[in-house]
Formats: sequence, structure tokens, C-alpha cells
Amino acid sequence: MRIALVIGSTVATIKDELISGRKLLIVCNADTAGKPTGDPYIAVDTVSAGTGDLVMVTDGSSARYTSQTTNAPVDAVIVGVIDSLEMSGKVTYRKE
Repeated sequence: MRIALVIGSTVATIKDELISGRKLLIVCNADTAGKPTGDPYIAVDTVSAGTGDLVMVTDGSSARYTSQTTNAPVDAVIVGVIDSLEMSGKVTYRKE
């Protein structure tokens, strides 16, 4: 899994029927402080995340193993919203 920051959303009115009705969010990989570190990409939201949330993203073939994305043509899926991160006993991120 990866740490990512939700930076926006996208709408696609024409898409594969297996992802019809799914919320598509724009995310960037993030560091342990919640700062974006990479190029944006689209992930299917399965947990009602929103802009500004730090999330856990599963990608590659693992993205098709959630109950909402089984056999769907997806490469990235949001599987959790992060409340806090701790590294070596120090909290590096806490959701406000």
C-alpha cells in the first residue's frame, strides 16, 4: 500500500460499466508528513474519502481485490483514510 493525498476529483460520464457509479479521486503519493511527492493519478474511492484526506492506496493487480472493484479495470483504489502516522515513536501526521 501507498500513502497518498487526495487533491481533487474527476468526473467521467462515459466509462466501463464495472466502475460506473464509483467516485474517482485525484491523488498524489505523499510522504509521512502528508506532503505530496509525485505526479497525480486517479484512484477509485471505496471509503468515502475527500479532498485533503491522507489515504491508503492499493495499486496494480491488488486494486482489483476489493469488494467494489473485483474484476474491474482499475489500477489504483483508495482502501482507507489515515487518522495518524507514527515513525520511530514520533507522530509525523495527525488528521485535523
